[in-house]
Amino acid sequence: MEALALERKAEMNRELKERIKVLKKERNAIILAHYYQRDEIQEVADFRGDSFLLAQKAAQTDADVIVFCGVHFMGESAKILAPDKKVIIPDERAGCPMADMVNVDGLRKLKAQHPNAKVVTYINSSAEIKAETDICCTSSNAVKVIQSLDAEEIIWVPDKNLGHYVQQHTDKKMIIWEGYCNTHDMLTVKDVVEMRAKYPNAEFVVHPECRPEVVEMGDFVGSTTAILEYCRDSVCKEFIVGTEDGTGYQLRVDSPDKEFHFATKFLVCPNMKVNNLKKLAKALETMKPEIYVPQDVADRARLSLERMLQVK
Repeated sequence: MEALALERKAEMNRELKERIKVLKKERNAIILAHYYQRDEIQEVADFRGDSFLLAQKAAQTDADVIVFCGVHFMGESAKILAPDKKVIIPDERAGCPMADMVNVDGLRKLKAQHPNAKVVTYINSSAEIKAETDICCTSSNAVKVIQSLDAEEIIWVPDKNLGHYVQQHTDKKMIIWEGYCNTHDMLTVKDVVEMRAKYPNAEFVVHPECRPEVVEMGDFVGSTTAILEYCRDSVCKEFIVGTEDGTGYQLRVDSPDKEFHFATKFLVCPNMKVNNLKKLAKALETMKPEIYVPQDVADRARLSLERMLQVK
């Protein structure tokens, strides 16, 4: 019975993938998928990437429609950078708890308390927060962004764990907001110790959104893309992975001869996983849910995103 159910699911997925292929051509649409998406979503995507790479692709695409398979703030960023495009997401409930941990009133108060500080906002944030920001960043370019600023004081929002990591690589004073990624923050020192005992020949690669004491244990620390590149190029054949388990798809594609063990079974973002092929097909059929960003908010937020894209 189980085998029959799996066969039926596989057949349904094949039919959905064919339907998505047809609809994508009819709509002149491009499908962007974050590395944390389900495998079947990443399989049908035109482009897979982390927040930074997807933001770049959204700004450059010639497609009429951007289907963003990620969470809500990513769709907002795409709409801000490509205002003439229609941006849709498979499920509007795909939010980001960390992005919700920072609010405009609180940020404005902090700016008033530190008038000489520049605001650097992690791209994992709402359009309204980006509109209050001098420049955005991602985990892959955060240090470069901060070093590019002519300011000695930085207000950093919203991820305290990434902020702590960045602080180790700059002499600038950082005022760090107390937000965090629910998923990455679940990984503990105990988890890593147990996994290292179980897989003594494996290297531990970790995302800087994890807790500082966990990040310190890493053989390699980097953004999602940096982790993928490191594992692909490394001579090591076995890895303990300290980031969201959706990255397993690209890790296996890049390195089918290597073994990957996720550091805990809880490295799963429920918001990223809310998207599926059925919802993706329906979004292309109905062209909904569509992302809207108020014009005044979009205009101010666009400046912070464009400044980020200009940092080399």
